[in-house]
Amino acid sequence: MDLKQIHELIKIVNKSNIGEISIEDKDGKVTIKQKEEQVVTVAPAQHQVYNVAPTSQPAVAAAPPPAAPAAPKAAEKTDNYVTIKSPMIGTFYRRPSPDKPNYVEIGSTIEPGKTICIIEAMKLFNEIEAEIKGTIVKILVEDNNPVEFDQPLFLVEPA
Repeated sequence: MDLKQIHELIKIVNKSNIGEISIEDKDGKVTIKQKEEQVVTVAPAQHQVYNVAPTSQPAVAAAPPPAAPAAPKAAEKTDNYVTIKSPMIGTFYRRPSPDKPNYVEIGSTIEPGKTICIIEAMKLFNEIEAEIKGTIVKILVEDNNPVEFDQPLFLVEPA
Protein backbone atom coordinates (compact mmCIF):
# COMPACT_ATOMS: atom_id res chain seq x y z
CA MET A 1 0.00 0.00 0.00
CA ASP A 2 1.47 3.32 -1.00
CA LEU A 3 1.29 6.68 0.75
CA LYS A 4 -1.42 8.03 -1.60
CA GLN A 5 -3.73 5.11 -0.77
CA ILE A 6 -3.15 5.66 2.95
CA HIS A 7 -4.04 9.36 2.61
CA GLU A 8 -7.25 8.41 0.77
CA LEU A 9 -8.16 5.97 3.57
CA ILE A 10 -7.58 8.69 6.17
CA LYS A 11 -9.93 11.02 4.27
CA ILE A 12 -12.61 8.32 4.07
CA VAL A 13 -12.35 7.56 7.81
CA ASN A 14 -12.50 11.27 8.71
CA LYS A 15 -15.64 11.81 6.62
CA SER A 16 -17.45 8.75 7.97
CA ASN A 17 -18.59 7.48 11.36
CA ILE A 18 -15.97 4.73 11.26
CA GLY A 19 -13.88 4.80 14.43
CA GLU A 20 -11.10 2.52 13.26
CA ILE A 21 -10.08 0.59 10.16
CA SER A 22 -7.32 -2.00 9.70
CA ILE A 23 -6.10 -3.18 6.32
CA GLU A 24 -3.49 -5.86 5.78
CA ASP A 25 -1.81 -6.86 2.56
CA LYS A 26 1.42 -8.55 1.49
CA ASP A 27 3.43 -5.40 2.30
CA GLY A 28 2.16 -4.99 5.85
CA LYS A 29 -0.71 -3.79 7.99
CA VAL A 30 -2.17 -0.29 8.37
CA THR A 31 -4.52 0.76 11.17
CA ILE A 32 -6.23 4.14 11.11
CA LYS A 33 -8.10 5.42 14.16
CA GLN A 34 -10.22 8.54 14.37
CA LYS A 35 -9.54 10.98 17.18
CA GLU A 36 -11.94 10.49 20.04
CA GLU A 37 -14.04 13.50 20.86
CA GLN A 38 -15.45 14.18 24.29
CA VAL A 39 -19.14 13.42 23.81
CA VAL A 40 -21.54 13.46 26.72
CA THR A 41 -24.58 11.26 26.23
CA VAL A 42 -27.31 10.36 28.65
CA ALA A 43 -28.40 6.76 28.40
CA PRO A 44 -29.47 4.09 30.88
CA ALA A 45 -26.53 2.06 32.14
CA GLN A 46 -26.26 -1.46 30.79
CA HIS A 47 -24.79 -4.17 32.99
CA GLN A 48 -22.71 -7.04 31.78
CA VAL A 49 -21.44 -9.73 34.12
CA TYR A 50 -17.93 -11.14 33.69
CA ASN A 51 -16.56 -14.10 35.59
CA VAL A 52 -12.96 -13.40 36.47
CA ALA A 53 -10.63 -16.35 36.52
CA PRO A 54 -8.23 -15.98 39.44
CA THR A 55 -4.55 -16.57 38.91
CA SER A 56 -2.33 -18.37 41.34
CA GLN A 57 0.59 -16.00 40.74
CA PRO A 58 1.32 -13.70 43.67
CA ALA A 59 0.92 -10.03 42.91
CA VAL A 60 3.74 -7.59 43.43
CA ALA A 61 2.64 -5.24 46.17
CA ALA A 62 3.13 -1.55 45.51
CA ALA A 63 5.60 0.22 47.77
CA PRO A 64 4.00 2.44 50.41
CA PRO A 65 4.26 6.17 49.80
CA PRO A 66 7.47 7.61 51.30
CA ALA A 67 5.55 10.42 53.09
CA ALA A 68 4.09 7.96 55.59
CA PRO A 69 6.91 6.09 57.37
CA ALA A 70 5.65 2.94 59.04
CA ALA A 71 7.12 0.87 61.83
CA PRO A 72 9.03 -2.15 60.52
CA LYS A 73 6.91 -5.29 60.45
CA ALA A 74 7.31 -8.86 59.32
CA ALA A 75 7.10 -9.38 55.58
CA GLU A 76 3.69 -10.59 54.49
CA LYS A 77 3.61 -14.08 53.10
CA THR A 78 1.78 -13.90 49.76
CA ASP A 79 2.65 -17.36 48.41
CA ASN A 80 -0.78 -18.81 49.17
CA TYR A 81 -2.80 -15.79 47.94
CA VAL A 82 -4.73 -15.77 44.67
CA THR A 83 -4.70 -12.64 42.52
CA ILE A 84 -7.92 -11.52 40.86
CA LYS A 85 -7.07 -9.54 37.73
CA SER A 86 -9.01 -7.14 35.54
CA PRO A 87 -10.60 -8.80 32.49
CA MET A 88 -10.61 -5.50 30.57
CA ILE A 89 -9.45 -1.90 30.33
CA GLY A 90 -11.70 0.61 32.05
CA THR A 91 -12.43 2.50 35.25
CA PHE A 92 -12.50 0.53 38.52
CA TYR A 93 -15.36 1.12 40.96
CA ARG A 94 -15.69 -0.53 44.36
CA ARG A 95 -19.41 0.20 44.72
CA PRO A 96 -22.50 0.21 42.49
CA SER A 97 -23.15 3.95 42.97
CA PRO A 98 -21.76 6.79 45.10
CA ASP A 99 -24.50 6.42 47.74
CA LYS A 100 -24.10 2.63 48.13
CA PRO A 101 -21.57 0.68 50.24
CA ASN A 102 -18.49 -1.00 48.71
CA TYR A 103 -18.97 -4.50 47.32
CA VAL A 104 -16.03 -5.84 49.35
CA GLU A 105 -13.59 -4.64 51.99
CA ILE A 106 -10.40 -6.15 53.35
CA GLY A 107 -11.55 -9.17 55.37
CA SER A 108 -14.74 -9.69 53.32
CA THR A 109 -15.60 -13.29 52.49
CA ILE A 110 -16.30 -13.94 48.83
CA GLU A 111 -17.61 -16.91 46.92
CA PRO A 112 -18.16 -17.75 43.26
CA GLY A 113 -20.81 -15.53 41.69
CA LYS A 114 -20.49 -12.68 44.21
CA THR A 115 -19.96 -9.27 42.60
CA ILE A 116 -16.67 -7.79 43.86
CA CYS A 117 -16.39 -4.61 41.76
CA ILE A 118 -17.49 -2.84 38.57
CA ILE A 119 -15.33 -1.88 35.62
CA GLU A 120 -16.75 0.80 33.35
CA ALA A 121 -15.69 0.48 29.74
CA MET A 122 -17.17 2.64 26.98
CA LYS A 123 -20.12 3.75 29.14
CA LEU A 124 -20.98 0.13 30.04
CA PHE A 125 -20.83 -0.89 33.69
CA ASN A 126 -19.50 -4.46 33.87
CA GLU A 127 -20.01 -6.34 37.12
CA ILE A 128 -16.96 -8.44 37.96
CA GLU A 129 -17.76 -11.61 39.88
CA ALA A 130 -15.48 -13.79 41.97
CA GLU A 131 -14.76 -17.32 40.78
CA ILE A 132 -13.26 -18.59 44.03
CA LYS A 133 -14.22 -18.81 47.67
CA GLY A 134 -11.97 -16.95 50.06
CA THR A 135 -11.22 -13.77 52.01
CA ILE A 136 -10.10 -10.44 50.55
CA VAL A 137 -6.61 -9.75 51.93
CA LYS A 138 -5.67 -6.67 49.93
CA ILE A 139 -7.35 -4.27 47.50
CA LEU A 140 -4.71 -3.26 44.96
CA VAL A 141 -6.57 -0.47 43.10
CA GLU A 142 -8.08 2.76 44.42
CA ASP A 143 -11.75 3.47 43.69
CA ASN A 144 -12.47 5.45 40.51
CA ASN A 145 -9.02 4.76 39.00
CA PRO A 146 -8.27 3.46 35.51
CA VAL A 147 -7.19 -0.18 35.17
CA GLU A 148 -5.51 -2.09 32.38
CA PHE A 149 -6.27 -5.57 31.07
CA ASP A 150 -4.81 -8.24 33.38
CA GLN A 151 -3.95 -5.69 36.10
CA PRO A 152 -4.14 -7.16 39.62
CA LEU A 153 -7.20 -5.90 41.51
CA PHE A 154 -7.45 -8.03 44.67
CA LEU A 155 -5.41 -10.51 46.69
CA VAL A 156 -7.56 -13.33 48.05
CA GLU A 157 -6.73 -16.00 50.60
CA PRO A 158 -8.54 -19.10 49.29
CA ALA A 159 -10.85 -20.90 51.71
